[in-house]
Amino acid sequence: MELTISRALQKEIRQAAAVSPNLEICGLLLGRGRVVEAVLPCANVAPAPQDSFEIDPAALIAAHRAARAGGPAIIGHYHSHPRGLATPSARDAEAAEAGSCWIITAGDDLRGWFAAEAGRFVPMTIISPGNR
Repeated sequence: MELTISRALQKEIRQAAAVSPNLEICGLLLGRGRVVEAVLPCANVAPAPQDSFEIDPAALIAAHRAARAGGPAIIGHYHSHPRGLATPSARDAEAAEAGSCWIITAGDDLRGWFAAEAGRFVPMTIISPGNR
């Protein structure tokens, strides 16, 4: 299973995580199918952002409205693990919405995941356009 995302967007995610080394950053993956066309950084409104994330509901609603108006769909989200690995945590598994794509970054590591069903992730190969 593949997730297509440009190197520039991958860099944007990594840079956001580097600027916030002690708190999880998060945002939405926007696109079509399993192709990320844009990322939308969002505020992390989790009560304990050092080890969890919750996307700002206002940003989520606005992105859904934009998609209904013809913009790219929300195909998933990204977040960082400041003190962990770029693999889904138990907390991530609890929040997994089947059919969504996830990108998790930790340090220089950035990995794609597909929520195949609630609580179960499948690794995704990240493809950069022109790099198949």
